[in-house]
Amino acid sequence: MHCPFCRHPDSRVVDSRTTDDGTSIRRRRQCPDCSRRFTTVETCSLMVVKRAGVTEPFSRTKVINGVRKACQGRPVTEDALAQLGQRVEEAVRATGSAELTTHDVGLAILGPLQELDLVAYLRFASVYRAFESLEDFEAAITELRQVEHPAAGAGGPEGAVAEGGEGDDGPGGTVQVPEPARPTG
Repeated sequence: MHCPFCRHPDSRVVDSRTTDDGTSIRRRRQCPDCSRRFTTVETCSLMVVKRAGVTEPFSRTKVINGVRKACQGRPVTEDALAQLGQRVEEAVRATGSAELTTHDVGLAILGPLQELDLVAYLRFASVYRAFESLEDFEAAITELRQVEHPAAGAGGPEGAVAEGGEGDDGPGGTVQVPEPARPTG
């Protein structure tokens, strides 16, 4: 590591600490020539292989921007997007692989996005999974309904009661699902 002050080609590490999020190491260094101190931040590089074969560094910002498009017009805050970006980065780093495909990154996005907002999840999944027909959307919606209400099954009873969720009644409370409006006339 070159000293940023005198350009001496060497330095010694005085102190090392991991950052709060644990994704990098902060090192305090001292130049043996001019004795000035400076800080470096060390991160493990994570590369993403795109469909065309081009490799680029993983970017949490790109993940957030892609998800932001799916969340357009939805009640999703910037803080929630930032947390989702962090969860996705933690998930892809936890794989232990230095290179991931865009497919792997997309899979890592789908889970947290489904928990964040179902409409945004469907929007993102429609592009990610390349939906080509209404049947693709119907299959995805059926899958979401089965995950949300496994006891009710596909097209379960109207006015069904879902238990164990965190609704207005607090953790573990019972949430009443209202009956859909019926057209009159």
